[in-house]
Amino acid sequence: MEHLHHIEELAEIIETGGNHFQARTLGEAAWQGRRLPIQVVTLGNPDPRFPAVGFFGGFHGLERIGAEVVLAYLRNLAARLKWDDTLHRQLETVRLVFMPLVNPGGMLRGTRANPAGVDLMRNSPVESVEPVPWLIGGQRISPRLPWFRGAPARPMEPENQAVCEVVASEFLTRPFSLTVDCHSGFGIRDRIWFPYAYTRTPIAHLAEMHAFHDLLQETLCHHRYIFEPQSSQYLTHGDLWDHLYLQAQAHPERVFLPVTLELGSWTWVKKNPRQIFSPIGIFNPLIEHRQRRVLRRHLPLLEFMVHAGLSCRRWLPSGQDRQLHRGRAITQWYPDLPPDGRP
Repeated sequence: MEHLHHIEELAEIIETGGNHFQARTLGEAAWQGRRLPIQVVTLGNPDPRFPAVGFFGGFHGLERIGAEVVLAYLRNLAARLKWDDTLHRQLETVRLVFMPLVNPGGMLRGTRANPAGVDLMRNSPVESVEPVPWLIGGQRISPRLPWFRGAPARPMEPENQAVCEVVASEFLTRPFSLTVDCHSGFGIRDRIWFPYAYTRTPIAHLAEMHAFHDLLQETLCHHRYIFEPQSSQYLTHGDLWDHLYLQAQAHPERVFLPVTLELGSWTWVKKNPRQIFSPIGIFNPLIEHRQRRVLRRHLPLLEFMVHAGLSCRRWLPSGQDRQLHRGRAITQWYPDLPPDGRP
């Protein structure tokens, strides 16, 4: 019950944004008699000729810090819209999309899964083409065990269907779009992952992803992120962003770049070992000053992504430059593959 304040905070931010924000309820999650809205907030130019940047959080209810990073940036925008002429000019040529609380039922329960016991990031129909680690790679044994994918042949969970609706309408219709999904819980380093999680084969837009990586290196030159394909760490069944990226390949001329920000939550446990005994302590900073520091640290990344989306025509590679980026990406991220990137 202590996580209800995230839902209340989102409502407060939407009210602060006023007419600049368009809030829409895509569905509901139910738990213990409560009806919890699954919401999307949009701002900026809806014209599909312009690029879009999306911010997602709260897929896993235990990982509240990911949702809080997205909420903090949305609050930042709501405040700046009152006075920032530069922001208003930017919004004339970009679309911003926010789903900070994808899994409000899990947030309220304080569980990784949704109220049905399904791990939303193992719930898509994508099957790994290579062996996955037991349990963590997704299992259909029981919702009482972690990483439950859902029963076979059932539709995706309502939360994921809402995300798919938003991605299809707001991103896959545009020449360029970029999304970040904020999580926590892997190691002591903050990582930026990109698809795939179901195979070690490179994505079709590997050159564009590498150009985005280079842009990040040059712009946030003192950042501490490890940028890599998720498959370099482990493979899974049912990754939702794999599913959405594969859907985007129906129009390969459009560039859709989804990344995941995986905050290294073991750092907080290392600094405060006692919090490992808290149900949420493994995944979140429990001391207030560390919480504020995390929110400050990652806002520049989210702001950078808006600028990258706005200015995509200036850095997206083409022609020979695209081939050079792809070759460098294979060398950097897929050293076991031949130079052409084919298994």
